[in-house]
Amino acid sequence: MLMTIKTRDKKHIFGAFLSVVCFVSCALIANIQIPQAQAVSWQAYQQKVQSNNDLKAKLAGVNADLANLILQLDDLTSNQIPAAQQAANAAADSAQQAQQLADSTKQRLESAQKDKETLEEEIQKTGEDYDDAKEAVANMARQQFHGSDASDVMEVVTNSATTQQFVNKMQSDAAVTRSEANAANDAADQLNTSMTRKQRLVAIEKLITDLYNQAAAQAASAKKASDEANAKNEQLEALRQKGTQQRSQLEAQISSLTSQQAREAAEIVAMKSQIDSYNTGAYTSANPNAGGSQQVTPSGNTSAPSGGTGGGSASGMDYAVPGGCPERSTFCYGHNTGNTIGGAAYPARQCTLWAYIRRSQLSLPVGSYMGNGADWANTGRRLGYLVNRTPHVGAAVVFARGQSVGGHWTADRTYGHVAIVERINADGSILISEGGTGFSTFPAYETLSNPGAYEYVHY
Repeated sequence: MLMTIKTRDKKHIFGAFLSVVCFVSCALIANIQIPQAQAVSWQAYQQKVQSNNDLKAKLAGVNADLANLILQLDDLTSNQIPAAQQAANAAADSAQQAQQLADSTKQRLESAQKDKETLEEEIQKTGEDYDDAKEAVANMARQQFHGSDASDVMEVVTNSATTQQFVNKMQSDAAVTRSEANAANDAADQLNTSMTRKQRLVAIEKLITDLYNQAAAQAASAKKASDEANAKNEQLEALRQKGTQQRSQLEAQISSLTSQQAREAAEIVAMKSQIDSYNTGAYTSANPNAGGSQQVTPSGNTSAPSGGTGGGSASGMDYAVPGGCPERSTFCYGHNTGNTIGGAAYPARQCTLWAYIRRSQLSLPVGSYMGNGADWANTGRRLGYLVNRTPHVGAAVVFARGQSVGGHWTADRTYGHVAIVERINADGSILISEGGTGFSTFPAYETLSNPGAYEYVHY
């Protein structure tokens, strides 16, 4: 027999159906893995494509094999090696976390095993049914209320009419505030606040079994993560060796290039590869949590310290690169360099750290506390460095707070920016290398067509 459904009932059924659909949909949405933001934005990708196209244009007319070598080396340095470095860093972090977790579980296991041994010794002395916790509280009660009207006091203080109620009350309160000093007590507390030694021994033995299995699994996971990290490092090293080989081939053929722009492009590609080869593990002691600024006020002391290292001399702009200052020189080119602790004071991946690293590679003086990027020119003047508006290879180019960087982007309005001049091109523009967490590579590069707009710290 067919049943007639009233309109109102239809609405209720339809509403219930919608509710179920909504619930299921929400549950599905909650379980969908939202893609994380990619390391390279669309704008950055477009810039890479444009850069590659520009390089191809400069190599027009060049022998196909040589042009391909230049393009391959550029891709290796600009894309493949940075990606491999990022993967190696991530794998190293994962391996470290896995090892720390395994070590922590191993320590808990050792603690539980020690507690088991101690408990077994106590059982041999006074038996397995002895209740340590209840006896301790009972002793405390007897001492505290000895010679007094215990029932009246207990009733006022704890609302307990009998000693047993007081003991139970005290045990309950103690269980709430009990310190989780070790894994064995944790396991015991989960079962009962007043356990016999036999019960506690069972709990500890179960915990030891669980921790043993957990430690074994975590140790295997840590080993796997370590192997993956080693593999990533090997891949990175293989790419760097490939870059060294290709760079050697390119440097041997650059002289055959007759076009000025092709030769310049090839030299820039080779130089970037050379710089990358310097950066393996450089200055890992820098504080990665220090943020975007150095947050240290330079002393401004320009006197020469006694027993200082380094030397060299310069006249005008005619100093050589590399310069004459050994790394971490405290006195060079006739003045205090300000280098007291190396580059450890500069935050990881920031522009200031890269400026320190690159100046050190070029044997040019550089201080440990030059300040934020915008501060380098004034700090340099106080220390006795030559500072002007004329670019020179190796000079630190300083961007004021909020100043446009070649019309490409704007320096931070709080910290400014600092970079290193790597090349002065035939058209008067300059190629700079720079650090910064906003770049996908460390260092990054760009060409500035208005070099006279900035200040330069020389020597």
